[in-house]
Amino acid sequence: MSEQTIWQKFLQVDRRIIYLIVLIVIIVPIIFPFDLPIRISERTTQTLFDAVERFPENKNVFLISADLNPQDQPELYPMMVAWLRHCFYRKIKVLVMCLYPTSLGLAEQALDQVATEFNNRANTDEERIIHGRDYVFLGYKPPPIVPILGLGEDIYQVFPRDFYGNELRSHPMMKNIKSYRDMDMIGSLAANTLPITYIAYARARFGIAVTGGVTAVSVADFYPYLDSGQLTGMLEGMKGAAEYEQLIAKTFGDTERMLAFEGMSAQSTTHIAIILMVLMGNFFYFMQQRHERRKG
Repeated sequence: MSEQTIWQKFLQVDRRIIYLIVLIVIIVPIIFPFDLPIRISERTTQTLFDAVERFPENKNVFLISADLNPQDQPELYPMMVAWLRHCFYRKIKVLVMCLYPTSLGLAEQALDQVATEFNNRANTDEERIIHGRDYVFLGYKPPPIVPILGLGEDIYQVFPRDFYGNELRSHPMMKNIKSYRDMDMIGSLAANTLPITYIAYARARFGIAVTGGVTAVSVADFYPYLDSGQLTGMLEGMKGAAEYEQLIAKTFGDTERMLAFEGMSAQSTTHIAIILMVLMGNFFYFMQQRHERRKG
């Protein structure tokens, strides 16, 4: 029996070693995050950021349709956190609703997280973020088409009470809000085509601007709507969320943890490791073939 060459040994390496390498390059950047240069996408992220910047302070409302699920959390949750931070820095009122019951927990978690961030460093009551004054969590109303169309007519018919059971009309923030006409934009966070549904029904019928935060795998579905102007900017997967986090940090001096930016470090090192292993595998294969040709 002929002795194995070094190339054969490399080609027959235990796959568990490869899994271990991938695990290491994922975990290390999460524990010790490092800065990576991320170019801001003008067409998508910058357009959305600029649109929110043009909201008049203490007047208009950003409605977030938070339809993220646990499997979408790495990409969509940082987007919602970034949107909330931006709105609260600008003193823009925020309405949050869900079209699916599985989204309620993550939506409430994001609201609590960002409100706590602002309240921990607030020196006055004006700087605090208070439910009912600065934001309202509407909760969940089935089926999806009911709130999408209903909010164009009368929000109180769709959500007479908020998620916590309070009369919606009792909140100071809701004094001048009745329908889409009193809002400036809808932000749809989803791993499916829900933003297109908002374009078809809310934007087309009631004229409200629509933006989206979507997973990277579904980005291509939305480019036609972006090109036609029916979608006001967009966040594209984890990269889009990281770009938005950077814009907030640069504009407002925000120092809170940037989940997507940290995730991009792990994602980038993993991609590099996989590319290197593919290149090495091909190199070892061709060297083994060369060895066999010479031996033959």
